Amino acid sequence: MRAELEAAAPRVACPEHGVVVAAVPWARHGAAHTRFFEDQVAWLAAACSKTTITQLMRISWRTVGHIIARVSAEAGAATDRLAGLRRIGIDEISYKRGHKYLVIVVNHDTGLLIWAAPGREARTLHAFSGQLGEERCKLLTHLSADGADWISGPAAARAPQAVLCADPFHVVSWATGALDEVRREVWRTARQAGGVTPVRHLSRTIRLSSGGAKDLKHARYALWKNPENLTGRQEAKLAWIEKTHPYLWRAYLLKEGLRTVFKLKGEEGKHALTRWLSWAARCRIPEFTELGKKIRRHLTSIYATLDHGLSNGLIESVNTKIRVITRMAFGFHNPAALIGLAMLALGGLRPPLPGR
Repeated sequence: MRAELEAAAPRVACPEHGVVVAAVPWARHGAAHTRFFEDQVAWLAAACSKTTITQLMRISWRTVGHIIARVSAEAGAATDRLAGLRRIGIDEISYKRGHKYLVIVVNHDTGLLIWAAPGREARTLHAFSGQLGEERCKLLTHLSADGADWISGPAAARAPQAVLCADPFHVVSWATGALDEVRREVWRTARQAGGVTPVRHLSRTIRLSSGGAKDLKHARYALWKNPENLTGRQEAKLAWIEKTHPYLWRAYLLKEGLRTVFKLKGEEGKHALTRWLSWAARCRIPEFTELGKKIRRHLTSIYATLDHGLSNGLIESVNTKIRVITRMAFGFHNPAALIGLAMLALGGLRPPLPGR
């Protein structure tokens, strides 16, 4: 069955905008479909795959992108998503090759995505604070981020009263990165040594076979994973590292020590961090000595995290869902459609299913 809709849509001459088509109640501006049709496409886009939508609605995926942008823009204009903000989290996510990023802002109290824009620089954050407004910026109490200067700078300038909390996951990832640098250094040394590798352990020298380099090459995940998540084989790998590579083992303990700091929290966590910084300063591992200096530069925001227990865990969860949406949105030629789809699915802007 085929249904055709005919209606008079007069063209009007506007002194400011020229000749335009008069608005009609059953379609959005610039749309080639009815409002109900677009609402159904938007509802499906937040719940179904690309193939399902294009086959069911018999439209191209690019058309879906245009519809999503229109529906989300209208829903966003009708809802003040920035009202009542007190605690927010800020992060960036790559959405396309070539260093294309989105900055996302999430409300810690509602768990909703409230703002997103392309870019990863200070002016992107200034654009958000500009939309938020000076008075609302003064109402912010907490802000969680990964410690990047392009976030902390605008945050301090626009909302100096907000407590900046460093995300524990990112701080521990700094230690994981330092540990991986040490692992590669030890692996290169073992490989260059050839048949035997002299390794100083306590007061004696252990001579390892050439298999040491090969075994270290596959020890990466055992060193990265949390101890409670290790498999039996990975536990055996760590035990082997403890006996044969004490330099690398000490680096592993430093990484785990920093992770323990955030498990303790509060004053106990601060005391543990002070001891960890002292250990890092005298550990004679350059990567962790530099990490200790970096942590001292972010000490205020790390202390705030230990006091308030705020992290970017919620934001990382939103990031994971956006990555799924990004894969589903493959084929969109502009970030507006992707942002619109993320807002529909994660920002509470999905329209009700027409007729329900």
